[in-house]
Amino acid sequence: MDQTGPALKFLLPHMPAALSFASRLVRWQAAHGRHDLPWQRDRDPYRVWLSEVMLQQTQVQTVIAYFERFVQRFPNIASLADAPQDEVMGLWSGLGYYSRARHLHACAQVIVRECGGMFPARSEALRRLPGIGPSTAAAIASICFSERVAILDGNVKRVLTRYLGFAEDLSEGQSLRALWAEAQRLLPRSARNMPAYTQAIMDLGATLCVQRSPQCGHCPLSTSCQARRSGEPERFPIKTRKLKRSTQSLWLVWAQRGDGASWLHKRDSSGIWASMYCLPSFESEHAALEALETLGAKNIFWLQAFTHVLTHKDLRLHPVRARVPDGATPGLRGRWVLPREWGQMGLPAPIKALLQMD
Repeated sequence: MDQTGPALKFLLPHMPAALSFASRLVRWQAAHGRHDLPWQRDRDPYRVWLSEVMLQQTQVQTVIAYFERFVQRFPNIASLADAPQDEVMGLWSGLGYYSRARHLHACAQVIVRECGGMFPARSEALRRLPGIGPSTAAAIASICFSERVAILDGNVKRVLTRYLGFAEDLSEGQSLRALWAEAQRLLPRSARNMPAYTQAIMDLGATLCVQRSPQCGHCPLSTSCQARRSGEPERFPIKTRKLKRSTQSLWLVWAQRGDGASWLHKRDSSGIWASMYCLPSFESEHAALEALETLGAKNIFWLQAFTHVLTHKDLRLHPVRARVPDGATPGLRGRWVLPREWGQMGLPAPIKALLQMD
């Protein structure tokens, strides 16, 4: 029998069920869960960690191809740690949220240098590593080492808040901590069931308990789900604080030589597209035109401006393309890069799309 704490706003206080929450999920996972994803072939913490980082804010179908290319080039933690950052960023190019790749590389180096190339087996130790938050640490520890510790990514929040009828605002830290406590309470009693349970609750949120039009009729938790009983499953989870968005305009100078080389520079290690290779960018049209003038550029023409959407802001990009005389060296940071080199460089998605227009 599942019971909820009296201090929380649940729609109904009592949820009888023949099987516990965890048991139903574990049974459902065996029969209906996902078993053929490339990071599920074993319980290798390196592969689980890599998949968890890639899946943050990114759909499974997008991640699969990146994951397979990544592990083909970097089959283990040592090979990733030894790689140049530019190569890591190059393989990540197009996947977005590029800080994940920088943290991934830094974390690999710490594990090799300080942990002998072995992942810590406990979530508490994993959380001390660069770029590994509480939920990612819990996923590695529970799936790979059977630790009884709860994850709480976006899919899991949705499953739990709906099942419990958890009507607290997850924008508030106190509410989020309360949900963590509930997640921990609902874990299997036996640690040996943790790998299947953790995979099950992630799978359920990704396949049935989706944000829009959840498939409640196929859900193993439907008989006790408070959100379903309320008739408003899509109301959960509740989060009132919205991310404030901003808009920024950048003018991109695309200088090309006759042999097709483009002038690119590596951006600083913080800010938009940190540590990525990019076309020189300017805050105004005037500054962009001044830069072109110093290049002795010819055949200058403006391309269609477009908007690139980031998590927290909209980038309005204004590309200007120009031919530069052979032998010219722009008075800007960077270097000439031939098209055959682009695949080995970390390029933001809109920059890669521009360069591939030819």
